[in-house]
Amino acid sequence: QVQLVESGGGLVQAGVSLRLSCAASVRTFGNYAMGWFRQAPGKEREFVAAISSGGGNTKYVDSVKGRITISRDDAKSTVFLKIGSLNPEDTAVYYCAAVFLRSRWYIPSTEPEYAYWGQGIQVTISS
Repeated sequence: QVQLVESGGGLVQAGVSLRLSCAASVRTFGNYAMGWFRQAPGKEREFVAAISSGGGNTKYVDSVKGRITISRDDAKSTVFLKIGSLNPEDTAVYYCAAVFLRSRWYIPSTEPEYAYWGQGIQVTISS
């Protein structure tokens, strides 16, 4: 069983940057593809970004390209999501997700592809 714990959220002003972290309780973290999803108030959860198990490939939803960077530190079993130029539309609960993948290049981007989920962390942007 893989446990995922998100951190770094909270109330922040528009225009600044924020970095979310997701720590995984698994020894073979390097074999897991990692993703971030978010759910805004009144909306369905959506894919935001993902990174392959090898770390060599990333994928972003078109609406956030250029503002968001996903990265990973396998030595610390942690994945990060940096969001720049925050705006009120980024207000959401952000979820970290993981799936064991032998492929070092494939990037899952839909919810059913992920086996493990964090509890989510609230990010609220004030204008």
